[in-house]
Amino acid sequence: MNPSAATPSPTSSSRAPRLSAEDWAQAALDLVAEQGVAAVAVEPLARRLGVTKGSFYWHFPSRDALLQAALERWEMVEQQSVFGSLEVVPDPRERLRQLFLLVAHEAKSHIVYSELLKALDHPAVQPVIQRVSQRRLDYLIASFRQAGLGRTDARHRARLAYAAYVGFLQLSLQLHQPRMQHEEFEDYVSHMIAVLIPS
Repeated sequence: MNPSAATPSPTSSSRAPRLSAEDWAQAALDLVAEQGVAAVAVEPLARRLGVTKGSFYWHFPSRDALLQAALERWEMVEQQSVFGSLEVVPDPRERLRQLFLLVAHEAKSHIVYSELLKALDHPAVQPVIQRVSQRRLDYLIASFRQAGLGRTDARHRARLAYAAYVGFLQLSLQLHQPRMQHEEFEDYVSHMIAVLIPS
């Protein structure tokens, strides 16, 4: 008996279970960033990951279940990487400054967010965007309150800051305005910090 015949070759199907549900969810998010929500489909993702569709069905019953998992992953990672990293900053003004800088230099999550805004009519997308947007606004309101603003002023400032963020994404990613050079962008971020964060 040929010993090599007794050992299964490392085919795609034998590798499939090694891919985790998180791997598939991240690949779906990458595709959302590149081509939008409508582009998320099992076959192109399987090709991208170098596996068969069987690997997908090992983890998910449907494409909609994968999209839901991808959205939940984005929501969780965004919450941990942005807001979780700022919990150690005690001064509210410095925390806001760090938030603005972090948001300004984290591109991929914003690209995903922009693509999700284009797909608000999708039943899986809308509740996630609503939760994320409300959580961000609540965080900004609380931070501006801690920085010394009254309740009404804090709400106004938070809405203004969030509108500036969403508007900048629209200009950059959807209306395709000319990209700022590095120094110009850094000046813009510094200006936003000076204007929006109480001194």
